[in-house]
Amino acid sequence: MTESGSPYENAKAERVNGILKIEHGLDELFRSFESAKESVDKAVLHYNEYRPHLSIDRLTPNQAHQRTGSIRKRWKKRIYNTKAEAE
Repeated sequence: MTESGSPYENAKAERVNGILKIEHGLDELFRSFESAKESVDKAVLHYNEYRPHLSIDRLTPNQAHQRTGSIRKRWKKRIYNTKAEAE
């Protein structure tokens, strides 16, 4: 689902897919391709234009992409324990 095929980028895509399914009902069955496309288009528009994201300082994705300079990222850096570290 990503340009580079990185599993880390795929996780981001899967997160977005989950949000679209949960918040916008895109996990339902649609009567036609046209109605499914219309629902997806509306959901993506809302996600990118109107839904503020805590992880990018309460900006929408479009606002974040239009900014120059750095944006305060609000997620915590996850620390992974490897087997070697545990021993």
